[in-house]
Amino acid sequence: MSVEAGTENLTDQGGGRQSLAPSAARNLATTTKSEPQMQGISSRWLLRTLPWVDVQGGAYRVNRRLSYALGDGRVTFVKTGDRVDVVPAELAELPALRGYGDEEVLAELARRCRQREYEPGEVLTSFGAEADEVFLLAHGKVEKVGPGPYGEDAVLGVLADGAYFGHEALGAEEAIRECTARALTHCTVLVLSRDDIRTLAERSDSLREQLARVPTGSERPTNRSGEADIDLVAGHDGEPVLPRTFVDYEGAPREYELSVAQTVLRIHSRVADLFNKPMNQTEQQLRLTVEALKERQEHELINNREFGLLHNCEYDQRIQPHHGVPGPDDLDELLSRRRGSRLFLAHPKAIAAFGRECNRRGLYPEPVEVEGHRVPAWRGIPIFPCNKIPVSSTRTSSIICMRTGEADSGVVGLRQSGIPDEIEPSLSVRFMGISEQAIISYLVSVYYSAAVLVPDALGVLENVELGHWG
Repeated sequence: MSVEAGTENLTDQGGGRQSLAPSAARNLATTTKSEPQMQGISSRWLLRTLPWVDVQGGAYRVNRRLSYALGDGRVTFVKTGDRVDVVPAELAELPALRGYGDEEVLAELARRCRQREYEPGEVLTSFGAEADEVFLLAHGKVEKVGPGPYGEDAVLGVLADGAYFGHEALGAEEAIRECTARALTHCTVLVLSRDDIRTLAERSDSLREQLARVPTGSERPTNRSGEADIDLVAGHDGEPVLPRTFVDYEGAPREYELSVAQTVLRIHSRVADLFNKPMNQTEQQLRLTVEALKERQEHELINNREFGLLHNCEYDQRIQPHHGVPGPDDLDELLSRRRGSRLFLAHPKAIAAFGRECNRRGLYPEPVEVEGHRVPAWRGIPIFPCNKIPVSSTRTSSIICMRTGEADSGVVGLRQSGIPDEIEPSLSVRFMGISEQAIISYLVSVYYSAAVLVPDALGVLENVELGHWG
């Protein structure tokens, strides 16, 4: 008889088990339990590193020196199949047409735009050529190349969707191209010729008058940041008459109202009364609810169209990567746009793409220690992971760089402490009563917003490629 057969007979002898089954024994045992776990909890570095300003009255007003911002600097298009048309009113973003409001003339200019397609490497316009066309970039990336100080070509910048160039063709005087524009990707461009503009100006008095003057927005001079200038004199001797001046402020400063994320937590009284050992059911339900609210809070601080960082970055503080993948040169460009940068925020996949590019170049940046964690860094500035930064269907994302704090005119978080039933600053849990079904309800609320005190406090590297492997 085999060993297996003998064992089987011993087990089945008498028609039942010879010892207590483990499944039955567990009914009398005290199990060791973990607290309820939640996979959706992230590091939330933005909430941890953003300086928070206590806002009383639910609103925060950002007072700035008067500046002359004439538009958002981007042109909007409408796509129908493979045809692209510019929105007529968006032509007023061109410097020579800012403030121009004749809808019929703008519509006619939009109809005269001709669509062109360019492949990577093709030249759209060359340095020194006559500036006789305005280019509106509907889709794609274009690099501007000009002569460097030692005779070699230098990349002056990279343009992406919604940008325009060659607008000097709208001027009354003849002009030449100051740089070469070359397609980096497949590009769809709308082109408006100077001949069409002049032909239309001959029939439209308003357009002719608009093109004849240089729009400045104000007769008062401005500094390089677009702010109303403060008249000063320096290096003088003797007793000259000193200039008289004043510091002008914005007449309608922006106000940020606190936003809110809320939910109603419901717990049956029987659960709350009877099943509280070894863990308090109400506390665990509340803990996980608060974690979910904080995740949504960080998502809104990044993506909300009213106050989110990605939507409140000025267009002149948005740059494009030179080679698609995020590289050291691109992060250096971000840093050069502002003083006192405190941190980068990037999707973990963008951080990995940056690391691959550094490895390809033989660079190994030293990480920095923040709150006991070793964090990737560039130039000593930490690069914090943030999975709330979106990744597009084409596997592109953005990298945020910012200066923070009121003292440095940076980016600040907004909240209001001291609200009723507060368990953390600006986060409250309010008892809402018990229903006829014996369900206890709690209103859980968190109030927050973010403000960019001056435009150069926040910069974004857009359209970085995540799927490129060199």
